Amino acid sequence: MDTAERTELVARFTEEVIEEAEIEALFEASDEPTAYIGYAPTGEMHIGHFTTMRKLADFVEAGLDVTVLIADLHAHLDDAKSPFELLDARSQYYRTAIEAMIEASGADPAGVSFVRGTEFQLEEPYTMDLYRLLAETTLSRAQRAGSEVVRQSENPKLGGLVYTLMQALDVAALDADVAYGGIDQRGIYMLAREQLPKQGYHKPTCVFAPLLSGLSGGKMSASEAGSKINLTDSDETVAEKITGAYCPAGEAEGNGVLEYLRFLVFPVFDERGRPFVVERPEEYGGDLTYEGYDALESDFVSGELHPADLKPAAASAIAEVIDPVRERLSEEPELLASAYPETHG
Repeated sequence: MDTAERTELVARFTEEVIEEAEIEALFEASDEPTAYIGYAPTGEMHIGHFTTMRKLADFVEAGLDVTVLIADLHAHLDDAKSPFELLDARSQYYRTAIEAMIEASGADPAGVSFVRGTEFQLEEPYTMDLYRLLAETTLSRAQRAGSEVVRQSENPKLGGLVYTLMQALDVAALDADVAYGGIDQRGIYMLAREQLPKQGYHKPTCVFAPLLSGLSGGKMSASEAGSKINLTDSDETVAEKITGAYCPAGEAEGNGVLEYLRFLVFPVFDERGRPFVVERPEEYGGDLTYEGYDALESDFVSGELHPADLKPAAASAIAEVIDPVRERLSEEPELLASAYPETHG
């Protein structure tokens, strides 16, 4: 695989890359550049997380050395979303769920390294670097960088501001050439590109995943059950949520059903070497078979493909994609029970 092919793997199905030329340079300079993504173990993982995990399969195939950070301290610093006493349980649940998603995406989770924040964020040189960042970063700059990530208020807690600086510093601490995350992380990683060279570290290349729209319209909300597909949802629950989803005929913008197909189903089906099939009665034109997403969106926008035909096929495909993850989590019910005792205990 040449540099152009490896760069295309890293850049495809993303919202933004800063900068693609830097990725090419990384591959020219090293056989195995490094990449990292961090997750704060707060609420239960859902299909929005799956889209970013699927991308790691591309990273591994492209020859990147990938590290997943289970950012346990961050989970408490962001307005105590995870109590200290639940950090161990939630960290274990996140690792298991992430491994299952990586495997379901067609990659070997053994090829991905895992590390918890508490394994390196409590000692030198990390702590001294953090103090330096605290001394050099203004309050307004930290708030602006983390505005899409940490909980905002008129009187913010210091934890959320430290969270932002720690996430920027994690890139250097994990020696990552590529920082990967949702597009909501953009402000933090721009801060990293700005500040890390001042501390003697290299400027990271950044790859951003899109944030999926919610099934009920607008942004996906972790607190709104109907706006997302959970990893443990049954086939029936997936079908119910997709059937009731916001999916106006002819409209692709803000259409969560189409986004699930574009960023999760089609890439996974492509890995498995199979097409996406929409079953229709012969009187309505018969079945439609799609090898790629663009043709499906074109048919949907033109009216050739109606939401009533698309939704059952989408629900079936999504259920198939999450099934291995659901099965893995069902084998260890104690993970959810210990991580979320208020809902699964």
